[in-house]
Amino acid sequence: MEQLQFSNAQRAQVLTQALPYIKQYNGRIVVVKYGGNAMVNEQLKQQVMEDIVLLSLVGVKVVLVHGGGPEINSMMDRLGKKPEFVNGLRVTDRETMDIVQMVLAGKVNKSLVNLLEVKGGRAMGLSGVDGGLIRAKMKNPQLGYVGSIEGVDIRPVMDLLEMGYIPVVSTVGRDEAGGVYNINGDTAAACIAGALHAHRLILMTDIAGVLLDKDRPETLVDRLTIAQATELFRQGVISGGMIPKVDCCIDAIYRGVQSVIIMDGRVPHSILMELLTDEGAGTMVVKGEEDDV
Repeated sequence: MEQLQFSNAQRAQVLTQALPYIKQYNGRIVVVKYGGNAMVNEQLKQQVMEDIVLLSLVGVKVVLVHGGGPEINSMMDRLGKKPEFVNGLRVTDRETMDIVQMVLAGKVNKSLVNLLEVKGGRAMGLSGVDGGLIRAKMKNPQLGYVGSIEGVDIRPVMDLLEMGYIPVVSTVGRDEAGGVYNINGDTAAACIAGALHAHRLILMTDIAGVLLDKDRPETLVDRLTIAQATELFRQGVISGGMIPKVDCCIDAIYRGVQSVIIMDGRVPHSILMELLTDEGAGTMVVKGEEDDV
């Protein structure tokens, strides 16, 4: 009985701790870029969707932007087509673009919408093509139908938020002639969050955040200004796959996002830890030291 009472007290303490954060985020927009292992692992996927539904139910306006690289690779393998990458970007010929659009805007998007609904949320799926959400152009002819973003028309997302839905966005875009392009998920999330002037952008990754020593998790940097990030770039501390992640953080902040979190999506309920507890998770990137987040 004593153990049960202690457990109940712990639960009450957690809820009490969450209250000021719930007040802080009520009515504010949070964009979550979802991908990596958290999307592949079924248990983690369930937990991420539960977190998003919970945030929505307590008044946070959540926008979910997702990738689907492993699903695309799986479909290509089934169709006998080998993936090819250049500097981390998928070479996308016309046939590959058809597969990308089918998997991202179809299977992955609708499965996430379905799961959010099953968990008690109200979700609506759309792609960057819908409503002219993401306007794109060809990034590099050598990459094929890989797009760079020219502009974002955020009205379809705002309409869904105002109606109480969780928008679930797949990252394909189109040009004025109707050509469809594969868009980097982090880049799309940064542009969408910026257009929304989101309070926070969360980038879910497969690493803990920015590390001063990539082999020592205890060197995690919990808060980073743009000036500090620039210095870490210069020193070569931020390197490899973390370079485009941090670049996206900085781009999002310059576009109007208050703060960006790079977090390990493999940690259960990491979104709730970051938003609704004192503990936090990952590396927070802000504009300057004076910024209050």
